[in-house]
Amino acid sequence: MKRNLKIGYLIPQFPGQTHIFFWREIAALEALGIDVPLFSTRLPPPGLISHNWSKDAIERTEYLGKIDPAAILQGLLTLPFSELRKDLAKEGRALVKDLLISAGAARKLVKACKTQAIDHIHAHSCGRAALIAALAYRMGGPSYSVTLHGPLSDYGPGQGFKWRKAAFATVITKKLLGEIEAQIGDDLPARIEIRPMGVDTDVMTRAEPYQPAPADGPIRVFACGRLNIVKGHQDLLAAIRILRDQGLDVRLDIAGEDDDGGNGYHRVLAATVQELGLSDHAQLLGAISAQEVHARLLNAHIFVLASWHEPLGVAYMEAMSCSVPVIGTDAGGVPELITHGKTGVLVSPKSPELLAAAIRNLANDPALATQLGQAGRDLIVREYRAGLGAETIHRMVLETR
Repeated sequence: MKRNLKIGYLIPQFPGQTHIFFWREIAALEALGIDVPLFSTRLPPPGLISHNWSKDAIERTEYLGKIDPAAILQGLLTLPFSELRKDLAKEGRALVKDLLISAGAARKLVKACKTQAIDHIHAHSCGRAALIAALAYRMGGPSYSVTLHGPLSDYGPGQGFKWRKAAFATVITKKLLGEIEAQIGDDLPARIEIRPMGVDTDVMTRAEPYQPAPADGPIRVFACGRLNIVKGHQDLLAAIRILRDQGLDVRLDIAGEDDDGGNGYHRVLAATVQELGLSDHAQLLGAISAQEVHARLLNAHIFVLASWHEPLGVAYMEAMSCSVPVIGTDAGGVPELITHGKTGVLVSPKSPELLAAAIRNLANDPALATQLGQAGRDLIVREYRAGLGAETIHRMVLETR
């Protein structure tokens, strides 16, 4: 009897606050009849584990970062030093550090793949997860592939080594593809496709039509994204202050948490809320479940994410899928998703005044808000549903076998 194809997923710090799109893609692969064993480096901080499926995900996941002296020693003894020589000469100590951290995890991954008869490993990262998959392949493990979700500068050293023997790769935007072609060149695999992560458009939808903001307020604005200075939440708070000073009744909810589980940039933003006198008008919700994000979107009149840098933005996709008009920044790959004036509104990053004007304009033009929301929904259904990512990875794995 022919067994199901097994594609292992290796996701760093899984399941984190932004990992709903991985979970959706895993479900879509399983719907295609594929077994998907799950691996991760380590658990995220407790404050970032927020989904109702997190417990199931944790129980299914093998964490490779747990200290195992025997695996570490065996991993170090089987490092492919002849191939690594040129990478080490170029990147030195930074790569040595990552190799020391990743070698034991790679050995454990090889063992797990042999025990479970896993056919292929997909690393949903180009950081240490990709290094673990690349090392495991050189140590006798299965073929592997990677997805690039952001600029290479975010993912550490050894990029040539990580990509060189990958069976294939996906990147989420044309902009990122151009960057890796310039930076990695001949070390890229022959097969690379542009395929952004997507959303479950059957779930991220609404039963009742979108209702724009009423003329007498309040205007409900929702933002969702990791609490970090580059997400621009501080600029959005400043824009809300401007609008309230102009007499508009605007209420803002921000969902998301910092990488320290609330002990980092969350505190800076909380202080900003106080300094701007917005305690009664802006809330920091922390990491919330996918179901609560959905509920907040259905209640919102406008979605805003004011990122300084954004590879693409699944949060935008979720809002658009729910027919909520979106305001974003023309930074990174966002213009590949949002077309200004057609599927949303784009402003320059770090511009609270422009953000305030864009929110005011949408609040004052209900027909435009409704039109942009519907156009956004149509785009996501057509080009960014979750199943497309699963179908692409499945097809590319089959083509390399």
